Amino acid sequence: MIEIAEKNILWLKFTTTGKQAHASMPHKGNNAFVAGSALVVALRDLYKKFNKKDKLFKENPFSSFEPTKKEANVPNVNTIPGQDVFYMDSRVLPCYDNNKVMAEVKRIVKTIEKKYKVTVKVEILISEGSVPTSEKEDIVKLTEKAVREVYHNKPTVQGIGGGTVAAYLRNAGLPAVVFSKLDETMHQPNEYSSIKNTMGDAKVFVHVAMNLK
Repeated sequence: MIEIAEKNILWLKFTTTGKQAHASMPHKGNNAFVAGSALVVALRDLYKKFNKKDKLFKENPFSSFEPTKKEANVPNVNTIPGQDVFYMDSRVLPCYDNNKVMAEVKRIVKTIEKKYKVTVKVEILISEGSVPTSEKEDIVKLTEKAVREVYHNKPTVQGIGGGTVAAYLRNAGLPAVVFSKLDETMHQPNEYSSIKNTMGDAKVFVHVAMNLK
């Protein structure tokens, strides 16, 4: 696979604040965990709002909005938490602007604040995006040719949900291409890098360089 496009990355931190109390007297508190959980569910509506499909991203052609990390709230079972924190990892198709996603996130947050009488702080940890490289660019054609010559297969040109340094190059107006042969162990407990693959990739880069005009 030759990567010519990436989804926008939007990482958010949500801090819901209610009122801490003893669990035997819930009427004296305001459970931030309950409100935060309701917010997690409400944010699933982002899938409906931003539901376009892009065939360039073959493995997952849609935007994704997934809650991930959850911080501990209270250390004991008999306390209603007054604060709750969770994070969301969003991978947004390039056809959408992250600012529009944020506007919808804020709208959803306001509905939760009003319904559960809590406050929610939304922090942007990362917000990045880039314009895809055209399949017609010379560097794309040269990379395809080099991969065929080295690995004797037919590479596909597509986009990915992950982020690479190519995004910065594309934002600077440079038609960047990303390629490497991987064993698909990314972010797994046994993630590793293959020396054999690295040697093959070096040959690909040499072939590209030799065919440059």
